[in-house]
Amino acid sequence: MQMSFYFSDTVVLLFDFWSVHTPTGMALSVLVILLLSMLYEAVKMGKAVLLRRALLALPRSLSRESLVQPEEGDTGPTQGSRWFRYHVGQTLFHVAQVVLGYMLMLAVMSYNAWIFLGAIAGSALGYFVVYPLLGRG
Repeated sequence: MQMSFYFSDTVVLLFDFWSVHTPTGMALSVLVILLLSMLYEAVKMGKAVLLRRALLALPRSLSRESLVQPEEGDTGPTQGSRWFRYHVGQTLFHVAQVVLGYMLMLAVMSYNAWIFLGAIAGSALGYFVVYPLLGRG
């Protein structure tokens, strides 16, 4: 196995069935890695939006009664249950972020320079496209 970056159109990525032997296959693989990197950035942004909403959903008083008992006239979900739903959503986003991050790391560890450039370009493009939406969330 190559232990330094190299340019080639042959590589095995992540799984044995993802074996690339042609320039077309390499271009498609770079595109997939680019899209996975963009998805990683989108998941990071989604997690940040959920964190902001979870912080806004926290009750002003952290007493046990305010988390369990709804205020008078409040027929909707309590602040505590709303915060818990945001926390569950953040946990799912975190799991997705970790899985995508490790997949991208293992793909880059193939030391194929094309795959590395695809991961970097996808991360930059994902940040450029997704992070302006953070202010709207």
